[in-house]
Amino acid sequence: MSGLVHTWTAARTPTRVVVMGSRGFVGQAIIAELAHHAIPYCPISSVEVDLLAPGAEEALAGRLQPEDAFVIVSALTPDRGKDTATFMRNLRMMEAACAALRRQPVAHVVNIGSDAVYPDDASLVDEAMPAAPSGFHGMMHAAREVMLRATVAAPVAFLRPSLLYGAADTHNGYGPNRFRRSALKEKQISLFGGGEEKRDHVHVSDLAHIVRRVIERRSVGVLNVATGQSATFRQVADHVAAQFASPIAIIEQPRSGGVVTHRHFAVGACLQAFPDFWAMPLADGIALAHREAAHG
Repeated sequence: MSGLVHTWTAARTPTRVVVMGSRGFVGQAIIAELAHHAIPYCPISSVEVDLLAPGAEEALAGRLQPEDAFVIVSALTPDRGKDTATFMRNLRMMEAACAALRRQPVAHVVNIGSDAVYPDDASLVDEAMPAAPSGFHGMMHAAREVMLRATVAAPVAFLRPSLLYGAADTHNGYGPNRFRRSALKEKQISLFGGGEEKRDHVHVSDLAHIVRRVIERRSVGVLNVATGQSATFRQVADHVAAQFASPIAIIEQPRSGGVVTHRHFAVGACLQAFPDFWAMPLADGIALAHREAAHG
């Protein structure tokens, strides 16, 4: 399916939203969004239910109710040199979640995936593009989507965000979060080459906003979460450096090889689903992340 279909013609407050992976970067943002809009929620982290532990299926099913909207955020990020092991662990986590959903069905499922399901060299992406992942991370997200489609009879929304950033992100991926930490500690930002690659960066609060609205409309289908405005990593670095009072050096490093690729998103499906939604501009999002990080 390309884009979203709303099964509720107008926004409603769901009975309850269960967020699996509530202590992670994305899960925290979703919980904050739900709380801000007074939507009942039940946070579940790996402390309460470890999807890799024996008995996870029963433990999770025991926390679900028939009228719940269930948001799946739990996933392990790839470890360098251990992608195969991480891939398999992520599939086992979804296997446990699917088994729990068979045992205790819910009213709506929202899966937070990734734009990594599309090929790395895809220059213009929309929801009609078939999933053809180039690496383990994308393969994992694509496989988890297949597992849910085969399991869940209730409406399911598959959200595929582009590169996420925000103050609470603990990952150190190339982009706004790493650049901010490097500028703070080393007074410099290092780029691959001249930072020519263009990517679409999404502030995590925008993803949380879309998740809430998907839940309020009990939407079904596939939606890429992106701004529609791609920027080079050099532009990202410039925005980050502008947040500091003292000068931040931006260092261009020789590339070790490979082809410079760009990625842009067509956001027509998002605007069709939510015509009044406008994503946060990159400069504003980086400034917000900087302020939030400064206030801890």
